[in-house]
Amino acid sequence: MASPSDLTDSAPALSVAGPKTPGRAPGQGADDVPRIVPRRNIGRLLAAAVALSLFALLVDSVVRNQAFQWGVVGGYFTSAAVLDGLLLTLWLTGVVMVLGFLLGIPLAVMRLSANPVLSSLSWGYVWVFRSTPLLVQLLLWFNIGALYPTLGLGIPFGPQFVTVKTVNLLGPALTAVIGLTLHEAAYAAEVVRGGILSVDAGQTEAAQGLGIGRSRALRRIVVPQAMRSIVPTAGNMLIGTLKGTSIVSVLAVHDLLYSVQLVYNQTYQVIPLLLVATLWYIAVTTVLSVGQFYVERHYARGAARALPPTPVRRLRTRLAAHRHSLRSLSNY
Repeated sequence: MASPSDLTDSAPALSVAGPKTPGRAPGQGADDVPRIVPRRNIGRLLAAAVALSLFALLVDSVVRNQAFQWGVVGGYFTSAAVLDGLLLTLWLTGVVMVLGFLLGIPLAVMRLSANPVLSSLSWGYVWVFRSTPLLVQLLLWFNIGALYPTLGLGIPFGPQFVTVKTVNLLGPALTAVIGLTLHEAAYAAEVVRGGILSVDAGQTEAAQGLGIGRSRALRRIVVPQAMRSIVPTAGNMLIGTLKGTSIVSVLAVHDLLYSVQLVYNQTYQVIPLLLVATLWYIAVTTVLSVGQFYVERHYARGAARALPPTPVRRLRTRLAAHRHSLRSLSNY
């Protein structure tokens, strides 16, 4: 009978090997580990080189072309007439956006109402003002005195208690505010309605199950969640309204474009003055776009675990990736 000691002595010796290092062949040292080199994308490099070359040609043609008259552009960029027109443009944009959404929110709620009268009236308003060009609407409001010489308040089909002449009531600036606001309200109503419909119906049902009223559920539960869909479109509307205010120049409202036109009608320097207006529109639009990004980021807190990176952080990440790629290529 074999004893345990005999079994132990006859068993083959087992060699204990340490864990194998990935990417290292047997017999290789620590310094012989193969280095991973990123694959070179020649097509991407060529496309970038061509794009940069075309961009450089464009910049060279703009800088060296004397017809742009950049000295004149710099001289009029901060002139009093241009800044006054810019302030009126900003004021008109802010007023129209605020009034447009104040009117558009009730229209959206009416459109979603179970009352067929309210829903039909809201649909008809949106249909009329979305179907008519903005310039036509402004011209109609500017010539409203031809249709209604006087406006009055009284009993329908009865006597009027207060009357006022339209020509004394509506000036160019007020006409521009009314026309732009009514036009903007139609689009704001659709934006708000789309945002409300984007919220799952279970949210409203859960609120009703908890005994929360319909108006309170809409104000405290539905609208905050709908803002994620409303803010991007509203930001685009704000930028569109900023540029759309230039159309009020046909009513002789002294906005940015009309102020520039008054200057180049006297100096005949059309291109430089139009460039002044263009640069101001680009600058204001850039500021509004940055603000829109941070507002969207604010309302994305409840929908995303990680907030989208800011432009500065995104730029740092790209620069770090480019430095890493260049370092890898130089080592190779």
